[in-house]
Amino acid sequence: MTFHLQSVLRLTPRHCLTRRRCVLPSTFTSLFPSSSSIATMCHSCACKIGPSLLASDLSCLKDEALKVVAAGADYLHLDVMDGHFVPNISWGPPVIKSLRPHTKAFFDCHMMVSKPEQWVPDIAAAGGDQFTFHLEATQDPLALIKQIRDAGMKVGLAIKPGTSAEAAFPYVELVDMVLVMTVEPGFGGQSFMADMMPKVETIRAKYPTLDIQVDGGLGPSTIDAAAKAGANMIVAGSSVFKAADPKAVILQLRHSVEKLGNGKSDDQLTKL
Repeated sequence: MTFHLQSVLRLTPRHCLTRRRCVLPSTFTSLFPSSSSIATMCHSCACKIGPSLLASDLSCLKDEALKVVAAGADYLHLDVMDGHFVPNISWGPPVIKSLRPHTKAFFDCHMMVSKPEQWVPDIAAAGGDQFTFHLEATQDPLALIKQIRDAGMKVGLAIKPGTSAEAAFPYVELVDMVLVMTVEPGFGGQSFMADMMPKVETIRAKYPTLDIQVDGGLGPSTIDAAAKAGANMIVAGSSVFKAADPKAVILQLRHSVEKLGNGKSDDQLTKL
């Protein structure tokens, strides 16, 4: 099987959250390019904080989104739940579409849905910038990755707490981001699962320039563990939206990632 490079592999540097992409006019015959070739196109992963709108006051969603963007958010995290892959139902493309005219913020759409393939066209049309699907929800990740690329979106790959880091390895070089869930997906306000951090460490050790996102229970009391493990994309819900000063919380999260990030060892940390 062969694909055009522009159809499968995102060549925008992984540290960039942008609504535009850079594609080289060439093809490849091996579905999995070497990690060294990707590294030449990417810089070290940068810290990015994305408030989860699921934790906002849904009665004034637009205002809540604009509030955290003004407070320094790097992107907005939108959880789409279908009531099947996870028990809850949140929102879908119409809500995303209604928000799109009000902000140029990067929309990271976390698709907690069965049959994610059916959602790609509508999420793209609504203005989604990144389509993050669960590895557990599809039988053909490669075809789904290509479909998302062809729809003009970045690709995120999410794994639930019960899924190993190694299960994602065959697809990492074809996606822009890996999301390691630090709670069971489907509910907000759960406690951070610190025992997921070895999974983050494993992925970071193998892919030093990859965007690694963590989602669930992240806030000032848990950010250091995630940052030290190597996560650089932080989804924060209640800790930001319920804060008296969201800007201060975002700054605190960013400071921890920038100081402790990239999977530094205890010995390295003592030298900071």
